[in-house]
Formats: sequence, C-alpha cells, structure tokens
Amino acid sequence: MELRQLEYFVAVAEQLHFGRAAATLSIGQPAVSQQVARLERELGVVLFDRSSRTVRLTVAGSRFLPEAREVLAAAERAHSAVSDPAAAGTSRTLKLGSSAGLGDRLGRVLRALGELLPGTSTELVSAPTRARLERVASGQLDAAFVRGGASAPGVELVEVWRDRLLVVLPSSTERAANTPIGLTELVTLPLRIVARRLNPPLVDLVLNACAAAGFTPILGDHPGTLQDLIAAIGAGSPSWTVLYEPQARTLRSPLVQFLPIEPALIMPTALAVRADATSRQVAPLLRACAMAERTDQES
Repeated sequence: MELRQLEYFVAVAEQLHFGRAAATLSIGQPAVSQQVARLERELGVVLFDRSSRTVRLTVAGSRFLPEAREVLAAAERAHSAVSDPAAAGTSRTLKLGSSAGLGDRLGRVLRALGELLPGTSTELVSAPTRARLERVASGQLDAAFVRGGASAPGVELVEVWRDRLLVVLPSSTERAANTPIGLTELVTLPLRIVARRLNPPLVDLVLNACAAAGFTPILGDHPGTLQDLIAAIGAGSPSWTVLYEPQARTLRSPLVQFLPIEPALIMPTALAVRADATSRQVAPLLRACAMAERTDQES
C-alpha cells in the first residue's frame, strides 16, 4: 500500500468522479483508476460502486475513508516534524472562521492543532455565517465552523460534532440540578433569544420545537451580550433562553442554572472547507475536531 494510492482513493471519494479526481491531482485519469484498482486488490475489497453512471463509495469504502485520511495526515505530520520554518524564514498561519457558542471546545481544537501542525499558528476570524462561507470559498479562510444547514457554492461542509442545547433559568427556580425539563413547562415564561437574522438555525430549531410541543413562546427582550443576558435572566423577572452545552460549561454564575431539554434539542456543527481542498489540507483540521470531541467525552 502506497501513500499515493491512498491520496488517489481519497480524491475519488471526495469528488465521486475519477475524471475530476484526476484533474485535482493534475495527473491522467488512467493512472488514478489503475492505482485505485491496485489498492482494492491489495485490500481484497471493492471500494467504489462503478455499476451506474455515478461513482459511489461501498460500505467498505466508507469505512476505509477516515482511516485513509488519518494515514495521510500522519504523513503530513511526519513531514512537518523534519521541516524547519524558522530556518527558512517563513511560518504558516491557518485562518479559521469561528462561530459563537463553541465554548471550551474551540480551545481544545486549537490545542490539538498545535500538536498536529507544529510551527503553524492559528488566526481566528469572527464574521457572520454567510461571510465565513464566502471567505472560505474565496480562499481568504482555510476553513470555518458553521452551525445548522448553511451552505454556499464552492464550499463543502463536513459535520464534526453535535451539541445539545440547555435551557437557562433563574437559580431561584425550584428545580433539582441537571433535571431534564420539557418545553411545555416554559409556556408562561418569556423566551429571550437572538433575532432570527442573527442566527436562523438556532431560532428555527427552538421555535419549531416549541410548535411541536403545542405552543408559540412569548418573546422577551434580548439584551445583546451574553453577560447581560445571563444577568437579565438571573436577576430580572422569570424568563428563559438556550445555550449550547460547550458554551454553558464556560459560564459560572450563581444567578442561573442550566438544564437539559427533554426531548433533547441537538445542533450540528460542520467544518466548512473549499470544495477543491485536498485531503492533506483537511485531515489535520478534522483530526483536531475529533480530538476535541473525544476530550469532551472523557471529561
């Protein structure tokens, strides 16, 4: 098994087309087909279903894809370990679009990237979701975190994790810590949530869940900043809001409590990358996200 075989396989898996994969690799299509076929013979499995006009991953191919990406990322790390950016007078800066509510998970991603890409610094860029996606497509950002189902031409979204939403209530509410709460229990309380234009996926998720529970929430004032929101809920008249679980873990306030919702409300987070990004460019980022999530699960 050769690294180039893995690279060719990943390129075809990403493009689902041998011709387009060859174009991204700047080699002839026969070479790609030949090396993928050789890889299949060595593994003793069929990686792609070529029985129709479209190319699709088989079950074995789907299982093999993350492992192939992992090997390519390890090869990239090995290459980085023997390179000396300081000696060459250059350094690498990774520009990463950030999303609100990532909480302590963002720090874990950055630490993981420091381990995986020594000599590379990460610059965080804050911008609205649409702007982040457009900057990824244009190459101004190497990648960006986005929540919900946002998309843009020239951008591929790779889901990296799913986060629970937690209800935020005043500490004075008579409720045992960590006891799940149903949305119907909040019918009489105003919901303090951002305007939909600022976060459509979050607002839609919460309002649709309330509608499914049989009510339309009373919308209360949203102060704007998270600090002011926590203070308004904790010290003002009874009201509620929602936060992503990783975000809630970074907050310590005696004024409020965080409760899981039943049934759970889950928001997916994806890593947005250019559609033509190579597996070697994407693999370290995906690996860092996986490491951050594993740390969450172990803590």
